[in-house]
Amino acid sequence: MAALGICEPADWLEPAEDDKRLDIEGSGPEARDGHPFFDLHRHGFVRVATATPRTRTADVVYNADGIIEQARMAARQNVDLLLYPELSLSSYALDDLHLQTALLDTVERELARVCEETRALTPVLVIGAPLRRNGRIYNCALAIARGEVLGIVPKSFLPNYREYYEKRWFAHGRDCIGLEIELAGRSVPFGTDLIFAAANLPGFVFGIEICEDFWAPNPPGTLAALAGATILLNPSASNITIGKADERHLLTRASSSRAVCAYAYSASGHGESTTDLAWDGQGMIYELGDLLVESTRFDLHPELCVTDVDTQRILAERLRMGTFNDATEAAGRPEDWYRRIAFTHAATPGDKGLVRPVRRFPFVPNRAHKLDEDCYEAFNIQVDALMRRIQSTGSRSLVIGISGGLDSTHALIVAAKACDRLGRPRTDIRGYTMPGFATSEGTKSNAWRLMKAFGITAEEIDIRPTATTMLENIGHPFADGEPVYDVTFENVQAGLRTDYLFRLAGHHRGFVIGTGDLSELALGWCTYGVGDHMSHYGVNSGVPKTLIQYLIRWTIQTRQFDEGVDGVLADILDTEISPELVPAGADGQIQSTQSIIGPYELNDFFLHHIIRWGQKPSHVAFLAWHAWRDAKEGQWPIDFPENAKNAYDLPTIAHWLENFLKRFFGFSQFKRSALPNGPKVSAGGALSPRGDWRAPSDAVADVWLAELAAELPPLER
Repeated sequence: MAALGICEPADWLEPAEDDKRLDIEGSGPEARDGHPFFDLHRHGFVRVATATPRTRTADVVYNADGIIEQARMAARQNVDLLLYPELSLSSYALDDLHLQTALLDTVERELARVCEETRALTPVLVIGAPLRRNGRIYNCALAIARGEVLGIVPKSFLPNYREYYEKRWFAHGRDCIGLEIELAGRSVPFGTDLIFAAANLPGFVFGIEICEDFWAPNPPGTLAALAGATILLNPSASNITIGKADERHLLTRASSSRAVCAYAYSASGHGESTTDLAWDGQGMIYELGDLLVESTRFDLHPELCVTDVDTQRILAERLRMGTFNDATEAAGRPEDWYRRIAFTHAATPGDKGLVRPVRRFPFVPNRAHKLDEDCYEAFNIQVDALMRRIQSTGSRSLVIGISGGLDSTHALIVAAKACDRLGRPRTDIRGYTMPGFATSEGTKSNAWRLMKAFGITAEEIDIRPTATTMLENIGHPFADGEPVYDVTFENVQAGLRTDYLFRLAGHHRGFVIGTGDLSELALGWCTYGVGDHMSHYGVNSGVPKTLIQYLIRWTIQTRQFDEGVDGVLADILDTEISPELVPAGADGQIQSTQSIIGPYELNDFFLHHIIRWGQKPSHVAFLAWHAWRDAKEGQWPIDFPENAKNAYDLPTIAHWLENFLKRFFGFSQFKRSALPNGPKVSAGGALSPRGDWRAPSDAVADVWLAELAAELPPLER
């Protein structure tokens, strides 16, 4: 099934879950000024495609026509690198015809024609052909750029079992190191020690292994990746049997993940001989274990599958993954002995659109077929972690401040499930709602409904008298009747609530469960010290706001509790996110968190790309614009809030990204450096100073702000 990219001529399928795909012809009015910000290559993207050309058994001229036809189609779609199947020029299922001189002569002649006919085209082609050298025939992949053969890689491992007899015709290429081959009157690099690098596009570096090579225990492509290739290509002629497509997915995904690269795979399709075998034309491209595009299998027509590979993401991951670099050293530093074939890529700059899935909610599970499993896993990471903390402390009670908002609700859900699994009564959970100067009747009512629905020990403590006394003691004008609602006014309330919880925990021989989430920690949106920043165990500290919303909805959908609980949870999900520390204005407008710090959906997007991948702000802005620039709906297996249909233009994205950079890099690290314990939940990252994120508290955000300002086009704000 085609997914997550462009496959032609078959129609596009609907985008999977929250994946975003954009028109290949352009990127809208904002991109038409020709500013380099919109250039894919500037952001390290390489447009890669797999081709399933028209093929006829042993008809070399016909096959060459099919190769040329697909190259022209790829050029129209601004493809940079185009992969064909194994032996695509001769066709694969030829048996002893591989040994016929007439066929081999025709291959060389038609190869020259392919080069000549594609000389004016921009894609680098990787085609397959049987070639003779020194009395041997090799199963080869040829890299061709602007009509010139850059180099030729022979197949390392020849299958000779079950239906395969390749050793009958071909010589293996494992010992072909540092060699040349004569082709059309010129000497061309030949060997398994070749990688190909665009001199004018850093990151555009590819290596090649052929079909059986990646079934081997030691795939040669791994060495090419260790030598610097960010993209591995596999021209294949794998015949199809039941379940084999899944096996190819397994190997392609594993190769892209283990070798920290993008991996493109293209298998032979309709037109190969079906004397004893059948072919499905499977093509796919993975990046770091993520499927970007897949072909329509068993298609009778030629097909291109196109996607944009993010080489910046790949290189950034290699920088932070010490194991990759240790493996490079252990392999004898292959970059020192691989031949790096340089070429100048001829693609023209400019906006070409983005053909790539960009998840709007990168922390949220998006695999429809694995949805329940992924949510179950995320939820039970928290539950299991809290269970262990309950066991290790021997506490008699769990103390939670219940506000009627998302975070405390989710913390209570986790605590209730932990008690259920440990066989402890839910009355061991002591929930306290603590109304302040701006607490609304709606959230207070929801807090009480929630505590009663879960059957916990519930109490209410009005903090207003104590807060008034404290404000009076410190000489705050609010105590004299002035409507001054500054940070001090807010923090007095937040601090008192946490102070009460700690004393209550001591009084009831328990511990305080923190409710603050990962998004708030990233933005510093928490009161430091004895405020919502602190607890005995921060059960939500590894869960961003968008994931909390999603997990609560999953809790309802999968009936983790009874209907009474579900009804309250649904009402809480529909409540405006607010700290409720400042009284509503004369117009009745309540304090809105997202109007101050920005939409959580954007902040979580920024957070994921910055802490998980270390991407530059301009790159994050580029991805966010492509993900969020238009409204969409109907792509969630579980109904997501209305804001999932939102759209943000580039000035809005730039504004909130600048705000995020100031808060994250500029003045909130000191809070993260003093975090209580809490479990990491998402592979997207966490912010514990003992885990994913170590940073100085007195750093400044200037570098990130300057990079964003320098790269963005002029914007009206």
